[in-house]
Amino acid sequence: MGKKIKVIIVVAAIALVVITLGIISALNDKVKMNPSGTVGNTAGNLNNGGLFCETEGKVYFSNAYDNGTLYRMNPDGTDIERMLAAKAKFICADENYIYYYQQSASGKAGLGYILSTSGMFRGDRNLKNVESLSDSVIYDMQLVDNHVYYTTTGDNGPEFRKVKIDKSEDKLLDLFPINPSCAANGVIYYNGLDTNHYLYAMDPNSNASSVVWEGNLWDPIYDNGYIYYMDVENDYRLCRYSLANEQVEILTHDRIDCYNVGGGYIYYQTNSDTAPALKKMNVDGSNAEIVAAGNYTAINMTSRYVYFKMFDTETPIYQVPLGSASASTFDAAMAAAMEEMDK
Repeated sequence: MGKKIKVIIVVAAIALVVITLGIISALNDKVKMNPSGTVGNTAGNLNNGGLFCETEGKVYFSNAYDNGTLYRMNPDGTDIERMLAAKAKFICADENYIYYYQQSASGKAGLGYILSTSGMFRGDRNLKNVESLSDSVIYDMQLVDNHVYYTTTGDNGPEFRKVKIDKSEDKLLDLFPINPSCAANGVIYYNGLDTNHYLYAMDPNSNASSVVWEGNLWDPIYDNGYIYYMDVENDYRLCRYSLANEQVEILTHDRIDCYNVGGGYIYYQTNSDTAPALKKMNVDGSNAEIVAAGNYTAINMTSRYVYFKMFDTETPIYQVPLGSASASTFDAAMAAAMEEMDK
């Protein structure tokens, strides 16, 4: 074999290796798409800031003991670890990625750190590779299938938009603030804000909306065939509307500030000049009892616990086992934050 032929073979082999590595790199960098029916977080969590999100056996959460930095733990509250030096909310997840609105950043996360004052980001499950999806200030967001729907402010006022998870599309849907948090069964449910507070349903495929029910509601949450809501017309009492038989049930006559639904229970904050309290009851309104006296907010749920905090105070974070009325402080999150500060 001549020397020239040997050189050609070596060059060809090197070129083949380079091309193969390039193809592998491109495949690894390609954003994985989601199956139909994917939803990023529960409506109840997102209506309460989206501070906790459970996915694939892990809970990602905003740790108030560390300025809202994004942490990860097991659903039982063990193995807590700091994931990203950014203040995160509206946390969503699919099988492959974590999505969040970053309010601030103070450091770096592995090889994929991004320093920014605000924006929507997508990262892999370990948050080592993070990419920006939008640099907008976001007021509400939800992952539905392969788009993140979000409300922001444009040059001419409120905007409702959707961005594809690979950032190949960022589309204006409406010049109107729509809260997309309540997504279920291939539909985004939301209450009107302009001329009425009706219950609407949006088809994520066509982006077309239609009236489901001419009620007067706020912060709808879908659960097991019902739309739970705060009754605007009747002092924000808590009710539920059956999508099957179109009937309304009054769950409590207490005025409600915020609430969450899951696991067969409702946790809700009552508004009272004399005796405000965080309470729990069954989803049919039975067995109501006080969890904690006082004013609380940011009620987030996982499969094991309910988390909340006092109004106008970031810490302490409180936790109560789902279905229980016995609350305690979330000391493990504080201990994990202190360990990070000592590093």
